[in-house]
Amino acid sequence: MKSNSQALGTDIQFATVNKTLQLQTEPQANLVSTFGGHRENWGESTMAEASPRTDTSTDDTDDKNHGHERGQLTAVVVSDSSDKSKEKSGDQKTLRRLAQNREAARKSRLRKKAYVQQLESSRLKLTQLEQELQRARQQGIFISSSGDQSHSMNGNGALAFDVEYARWLEEHNKQINELRAAVNSHAADAELRIIVDNVTAHFDDIFRLKGIAAKADVFHVLAGMWQTPAERCFMWIGGFRSSELLKLLVNQLEPLTEQQLVGIYNLQQSSQQAEDALSQGMEALQQSLAETLANGSPSPSGSSGNVANYMGQMAMAMGKLGTLEGFLRQADNLRQQTLQQMHRILTTRQSARALLAKNDYFSRLRALSSLWLARPRE
Repeated sequence: MKSNSQALGTDIQFATVNKTLQLQTEPQANLVSTFGGHRENWGESTMAEASPRTDTSTDDTDDKNHGHERGQLTAVVVSDSSDKSKEKSGDQKTLRRLAQNREAARKSRLRKKAYVQQLESSRLKLTQLEQELQRARQQGIFISSSGDQSHSMNGNGALAFDVEYARWLEEHNKQINELRAAVNSHAADAELRIIVDNVTAHFDDIFRLKGIAAKADVFHVLAGMWQTPAERCFMWIGGFRSSELLKLLVNQLEPLTEQQLVGIYNLQQSSQQAEDALSQGMEALQQSLAETLANGSPSPSGSSGNVANYMGQMAMAMGKLGTLEGFLRQADNLRQQTLQQMHRILTTRQSARALLAKNDYFSRLRALSSLWLARPRE
């Protein structure tokens, strides 16, 4: 019994000790737990305290980055603004150039329109003039084909010659067209010779008409008022220079034989010499006429002696002017003979080509005159 009681007491003491140990252990565990909690809280507090500094540093960095970005953005904006300004300036220059080009094109169109209108007006005037001349010819005012040309020309003077020349030129153009068609179609030499002879004979007609017109008004023929301004620019004593015409035609007639070249060269030299002689004669006549007029009395008024001297002076001047008709006749004879001799040197086909080349040259001169007279004038 006693042993059991001791054993029971021992168990109770052991249980009591275990409980006491548990009670002592729990506060320590709680203390450790509390200390751990305080340490965690202190860490959080420390992080919390350090965190504002970190945030401030981050904010400064962000501010710097934002400032740099704003600077770059400002530079980009300024650059874009400068580029836009340059583009705008370039666009304005381009627009000004385009406006200037449009204005120049508009003025050019207006000039062309005015030019075309002037050409059309000139054509209408020419048509009206031809109609008036045709009506006058039908009424018998000017030269008739069956009447006395010399009498009609003397009666109507320069105007009559202009009308006859216009009719001659119209017929000449028809013959040239026929000749050109024959050359292009490679007509036989016999057929071509007939057309060439007709054209050559037609040239003889104009020389005859000029001779008649010179008796009525030699100054009109010498001055070339019946021709266009461009033709008058190259005129020599009422017509073309034979030597110059030969120079122009030689290049159009190649190839030529050696004999033909020698013949044309000799013809050119003889024509040049004759032209020089006539030119010297004209100069001498002009000088003599000027001296006659300069040495006389200033006016017919006053004494009878002065009147007589004046009338004698005018008579001498009139006599010298009468020689102008002779110079014109000799110049036309030289032109006519040069054409005839040229045709003798050339073959039929070469003669045809020479006539076409001569016609084309003078046609271009007439066309040049028409364009010059109808040009726009600002």
